[in-house]
Amino acid sequence: MGERSRRAESRATALVVATALVIASCSNATVAPEAVADIDPSASGLQTALAFLNTTQADPAVDLNELPAPAIELTELRRGGPPPDGIPPIDEPVMIPVAEVDFLADTEPVVTIEVNGEARAYPIQILIWHEIVNDQIGGTPVTVTYCPLCNSALAYHRTVTVQGEDSTDTEVTLDFGTSGLLLNSSLVMYDRQTETLWSHFTADAVHGQLVGTRLQILPVAMTAWATWRDAHPAGLVLSKETGHVRDYGQNPYPGYDTSTTPFLFQGEIDGRLTAMTRITGITLGPEAQAASLAIPLITLTEEPIIQTSLDGTEILVWWVPGTNSVLNLHDIALSKDVGSVGVFSPIVNGQSLRFTSTGQSFTDEQTGSIWNPLGHAVRGPLAGTQLQRIEHLDTFWFAWAAFWPDTIIWSS
Repeated sequence: MGERSRRAESRATALVVATALVIASCSNATVAPEAVADIDPSASGLQTALAFLNTTQADPAVDLNELPAPAIELTELRRGGPPPDGIPPIDEPVMIPVAEVDFLADTEPVVTIEVNGEARAYPIQILIWHEIVNDQIGGTPVTVTYCPLCNSALAYHRTVTVQGEDSTDTEVTLDFGTSGLLLNSSLVMYDRQTETLWSHFTADAVHGQLVGTRLQILPVAMTAWATWRDAHPAGLVLSKETGHVRDYGQNPYPGYDTSTTPFLFQGEIDGRLTAMTRITGITLGPEAQAASLAIPLITLTEEPIIQTSLDGTEILVWWVPGTNSVLNLHDIALSKDVGSVGVFSPIVNGQSLRFTSTGQSFTDEQTGSIWNPLGHAVRGPLAGTQLQRIEHLDTFWFAWAAFWPDTIIWSS
């Protein structure tokens, strides 16, 4: 592709995404809830960051002395378009039983999570319009997020320990909103209690009162609705009763995953892969220098089971077809098949199992037990056993490499 063609595609991508962001921020619903307490602007990571981005070197009219030193350079932040909570998070999610869901095609993707024995699914056809859901699962405060610009889903325990002025520790449950800012073209959240900015990718507080705090990441998976529905007939599903009017089921970013240029990404692209290559990323820690592995999707389609180790930890990765892209066509139900990935520990009862693929399920060589894509043994001697999930991220290469630049790329 010539330079002129690349520039034209970049402009076209920017136009599509900018239009989508405007559409996503339009609503006839009430505005987002107010912060729990009035925040002094000089003590707000959100407000000082926005003010900083409004200044120039000739007019550095932002006083950051009331806050801890940022964990990032504020010049790394970019405005995404909509204002804070312009893309409205869901603060009072309405969950419905599996049997009542009539709006999802079998191959549509859902973000799945299980906390304290309670299984829930969050359709990405809804998440793509809201990006954040503040929820309670199994009695635990949880925030579920999806960033369409880097195609990544993460969930966090949203209770943190905060040290007060008298040096005593207090547990605080945070409610998150969309800041309207991007870091490496990924979602930047803010909490309404302190207006600290948080990285969606690393779960770190990056600017504000809570810098130095990290949210606990909870394992999630993006998988096909039918796969999760059949495995969790008693589960709960996020409904379309969001309090907002959106064209759920339609993708506001059509063609984004076939473009070559990420939106508002200002860093250097790691040339080992193309920017928008889909990968599964695995890391043993959120720090940039932590051991990490990236497996291109194309590799998994050709080699649907990979068993390896990362820094001494055994890892099982498998892929099955049958899950649609959410960023391909306007109609998500008709979009292309990109499949879904599971990442687990292969160790059961002290034994490291070896697996073979049978298409939509897997068989361990030691016992002959049959396992579904969610890592649950459904037949055989180990029936009822659940493989331990290992945190992973399905995303685009440009974003993963920006946060974990020393990552290894899997090669057979």
